[in-house]
Amino acid sequence: MPRTLFARLALILTLVLLLVGVFYALFSLSLGKHYQREFLQSLNRDLAANLVSARKLVQDGLLDQKALKETFHHYMVVNPSIEIYLLDREGRILSYSADPGVVKRSRVAIGPVRAFLRGASLPLLGDDPRDLAGSKIFSATRIPSVHGAEGYLYVVLRGEEYARIEQQFQNSLLLRLSGSAILVSLLLALLLGLILFHRMTRRLNLLGGAIQAFSDSNFTRTSPYPEAPKADDEIEQLGRHYNRMAGRIHRQLQQLQQQDELRRELVTHVSHDLRTPLAALHGYIETLRLKADDLDDATRAAYLDTALQHSRRLTRLVEELFELSKLDAHDIALHPERFSAAELVQDVLQKFQLEACRKDIALRMDCPEGLPFVNADIALIERVLENLLGNAIRHTPAGGEILAKLRVADDKVYIEIRDSGPGIDEADRPHIFERLYRGGNRERSDEHAGLGLAIARQIVELHHGDIRVSSEPGKGAVFSFPLPVQLPEPAAREPVVMS
Repeated sequence: MPRTLFARLALILTLVLLLVGVFYALFSLSLGKHYQREFLQSLNRDLAANLVSARKLVQDGLLDQKALKETFHHYMVVNPSIEIYLLDREGRILSYSADPGVVKRSRVAIGPVRAFLRGASLPLLGDDPRDLAGSKIFSATRIPSVHGAEGYLYVVLRGEEYARIEQQFQNSLLLRLSGSAILVSLLLALLLGLILFHRMTRRLNLLGGAIQAFSDSNFTRTSPYPEAPKADDEIEQLGRHYNRMAGRIHRQLQQLQQQDELRRELVTHVSHDLRTPLAALHGYIETLRLKADDLDDATRAAYLDTALQHSRRLTRLVEELFELSKLDAHDIALHPERFSAAELVQDVLQKFQLEACRKDIALRMDCPEGLPFVNADIALIERVLENLLGNAIRHTPAGGEILAKLRVADDKVYIEIRDSGPGIDEADRPHIFERLYRGGNRERSDEHAGLGLAIARQIVELHHGDIRVSSEPGKGAVFSFPLPVQLPEPAAREPVVMS
């Protein structure tokens, strides 16, 4: 069996055309023979009756044997394609025009003869007296027999001589012409089919080559299938699907590579961030253990406070890493609910009120009346607000102010956190949402790990939003993000009381 699709299609087409040619030849021969018999029998339908009338075979109601013999002899010479037989009413052969010894039957089935005389549809075949298993078209008529009983004149229209000449003719000319015509037709059909199959398989070969090239490049370089805008068959649809699939796989691989690079970078940075507080924590604890008796209470308390501070930083860093890993793995399911954004912002401000007072920072809130409810995961949005307010307090100097403003626009409630800190440098602004990025605040590296804004961005993106930042050096920074408005449920219609 051929391996290529084109070779298989070519073989199948050849076999199909060969079968069609054989069937067409057999069908044509059979149909031609049928219509030839019908034509010849219709043309000579009254031949037997005319023989009886023209040759005066019946005289005074009786069969003239002499005239019958003369008729047999005459038609054997003049028209050797017919054979004449005299039958009694039961179909027994009484006399015939053929040479002695060639007639193999002693009787002819009388049913077809009677059907012929009743005017049955043609062609109608009767027994061939020369062939025990053969049948041929005929003409017949009733005649009185020698004994006064009814008999039949049975004329075989395609006798032995006719069949011999016809066979020679078919073998010589007609068969060759018909065979040549069929062969040429089949060859032309085969050639046209091969051309069409080649065009079809050529596109499949192009698609296969593009897929193979994509695979050989370890899915790093896409080899697009050249689409044909005018064609819209299954091959073109398959090509378009492949192009989209290859592009998506390529993008996903790039994202995986980027995530892998970010993961390695994260591991490197986290290792450093963990090593520093761990080393400090280990040093203070070891000092307390070795010099516990030599330290006064104030020094011992200062050492414990410092160790506790590093312990808190380690705890916060581990929690942020764990939360970020769950966000990356899409392991956090949203539980949206209807709530008041103003109340949530007020609650979060209350959490930071003590720290803000200690740093002499004013916390304010600006909320319009009639603010609609929002639909979001209240716990995750609270985490975003905590990260933004924590950053704002860290970067706002004493005597500064932090404003939480809420506004409605485009069927969304926007929450803005404004601070009066030093602002964000233009070079740092595109990177502040990246993991472990600290920008110009490296002097505060002991206070945070640089993961808060990355976590906030991913939470907002889970809510199909986008967190934005605007800042001018010396004028503070503004972080804002939207929340979808909870549409009011339709009021239930009161039943109408019919009086």
